Amino acid sequence: MSTVGVMSDLPFGFSSGDDPDRDKRDRESGSGPGGDPFGLGGGQFDMSQLGQMFSKLGEMFSGAGSAMATGKSSGPVNYDLARQLASSSIGFVAPVSEKTSAAITDAVRLAETWLDGATALPAGTTSAAAWTPTDWIDNTLETWKRLCDPVAEQLSTVWAEALPEEAKAMAGPLMSMMSQMGGMAFGSQLGQALGKLSKEVLTSTDIGLPLGPKGVAALMPEAIEALADGLEQPRSEIVTFLAAREAAHHRLFSHVPWLSTQLLNAVEAFARGTKIDMSGIEELARGFNPASLSDPSEMENLLNQGIFEPKATPEQTAALERLETLLALIEGWVQTVVAEALGDRIPGASALSETLRRRRATGGPAEQTFATLVGLELRPRKMREAAELWTRLTEAVGSDARDGVWQHPDLLPDSSDLDEPAGFIDRMIGGDTSGMDSALEEAIFDLERDIQKDAGGPDNPDEPRDH
Repeated sequence: MSTVGVMSDLPFGFSSGDDPDRDKRDRESGSGPGGDPFGLGGGQFDMSQLGQMFSKLGEMFSGAGSAMATGKSSGPVNYDLARQLASSSIGFVAPVSEKTSAAITDAVRLAETWLDGATALPAGTTSAAAWTPTDWIDNTLETWKRLCDPVAEQLSTVWAEALPEEAKAMAGPLMSMMSQMGGMAFGSQLGQALGKLSKEVLTSTDIGLPLGPKGVAALMPEAIEALADGLEQPRSEIVTFLAAREAAHHRLFSHVPWLSTQLLNAVEAFARGTKIDMSGIEELARGFNPASLSDPSEMENLLNQGIFEPKATPEQTAALERLETLLALIEGWVQTVVAEALGDRIPGASALSETLRRRRATGGPAEQTFATLVGLELRPRKMREAAELWTRLTEAVGSDARDGVWQHPDLLPDSSDLDEPAGFIDRMIGGDTSGMDSALEEAIFDLERDIQKDAGGPDNPDEPRDH
């Protein structure tokens, strides 16, 4: 299908960017330059809003007394505070017009049609949506909880159990309060990061993780508009290109059932390796003065000491390498499939792909904030190598065999394969496939066992396998 006659410069309901009322709205809502109430955009704290923030912190601390009395806790991360800070940083958000929503739905439908010819994996989207930054927060926060809780819980357990007995005795009555403080510190940093990310991401899968609801292809018109202002390609091409990337991600996450779990397991493995600097905790416990809670300047100093931040360990380094490799494989596969699907239909597709690769590789302020928060960088380091591997594999064995690699995690290339793809490709076209055969046998056995279980048949894990 040709794009001639289908795409003009503004067929998707996006504005031209010439909005004389936009600056006025930004000034009134505080969402424009200088209007960020927590200094997230410009990197400087807005002192006029300091009272508001510490008023909210005061409410959280007043709740700590009730938590100690009832034995209940708000958890390792104060997500209420995170949501409030994220929403405050976003400011006023105009609803997405029906025209833009319909245009994005059309773009996803067109992209799915083109992707059908480029991959054996069927469509994974059940609906399309145009999200505002607020919509992004609302639709992704539950997934962020799954990503952040393992790290935050590990931090909470580590510092509480590792305190020397004398420090525990000194801090005993304040342990619950300190847990609340940890949850607040984590929630505050998370809220700032999410508020910034919500304005930067282009789609629901922009950072390589399945953040939104399953099957919902979501694009962010406001961020796409900002991206388009700096590019030469027509907005129609940019939107369709991003719709294809979003749809390709959903094909993987919907039809490779172990993939989402594998990503979360890598984050949990990272969390299990978390260690913190106990000297900082001990010093805090010895010098902590409850009266300082009423002093905003002391509170700000306390929350900015960084004692709740994780420190790098060998275990975390290994888990991070696994996570980065998996993210690179996802990104490389998406890039390869989208390039094949769009072909000559979108002349600027290769340039757009390179733009996004560079954008993802360098990361933005929000990604850096999240990296500081949980020690995780949400960008793979070998995206280019992964894309090269998938491209060469497609040329060698075809798209069906290429996509068959996703049948089992043991079949995937590892980090060393990204550096030397020739060996992996040789194994795929008839070299040493013993490891792959074993993984396939394991996958088939698991499938047969599940079928028997669903049919009410015997399911004895100790029975010998007939391979």
